[in-house]
Amino acid sequence: MAYLFSITILWAFSFSLIGVYLAGQVDAWFSVLIRIALATLVFLPFIKLKGIKLTLISKLMVIGAIQLGAMYSFYYHSFLYLSVPEVLLFTVMTPLYITLLNDVIARHFNRQFFIVALIAIMGAVAIRYQGIDENFIIGLLLVQAANLCFATGQVTYKRLMSNNAAIPQQTIFAWFFIGALIVASACYALFGNSDKLPTTTTQWGILIYLGVVASGLGFFAWNKGATLVNIGALAVMNNLLIPAGIVVNIVIWNRDANLLTLSIGGAIILLALWLNQYFNRKQ
Repeated sequence: MAYLFSITILWAFSFSLIGVYLAGQVDAWFSVLIRIALATLVFLPFIKLKGIKLTLISKLMVIGAIQLGAMYSFYYHSFLYLSVPEVLLFTVMTPLYITLLNDVIARHFNRQFFIVALIAIMGAVAIRYQGIDENFIIGLLLVQAANLCFATGQVTYKRLMSNNAAIPQQTIFAWFFIGALIVASACYALFGNSDKLPTTTTQWGILIYLGVVASGLGFFAWNKGATLVNIGALAVMNNLLIPAGIVVNIVIWNRDANLLTLSIGGAIILLALWLNQYFNRKQ
């Protein structure tokens, strides 16, 4: 749990850094590319080539492409449509997706999932009850796509490494980032805007920090932590990011946030989480 707690604190600041200093100012595809490229460089010196099966390498690359490459693509663009607290609250669906995906893989369907998911969506709508428009819906869908990618990566990585526990994870984690880098490179080549590159040292500094620390060290520690806990604990730890990130954003950058609507919507979303835990214990 220590790995997951530490990265929760680390990532709590990342949401606001992206929303305040990068979103709408620096091309999202470029931000994703640089962040993943730097993270890849962190682990390249530790990469092990001999004795590692091609199937394991391929699976790690696919997991990285989904959990990091595709997830970041959806996640960064959601900040163009939603505020930082909204993005954070809408990530509440990730634990539900983790539970569902694990059940699907285990061939055990959680029938209560859709009830819980519907309640969580109602909470999201309550936050914007006076301003639901096309942008809000697009932003909500982008966050959910990012949630699905993040959940898929965590569940599959945990299962993959449980079958390869003898291999030191730092010696193969570069393949995870290489898979993500392939996706990020292709997306930037196809959709990137070279006219919206970083223009200040602050923006470059934030990208370097996000790439080396938040992504490089952060994703390794988070995924390693995921292999050390059960699925229930992993699902709960995902949602500790929400209050931590919101507190950081409101206290430091967004003091004018509508606390009433955030509280109402947050309470509904927490109700969905409680129901999810209740149903899991009952089963």
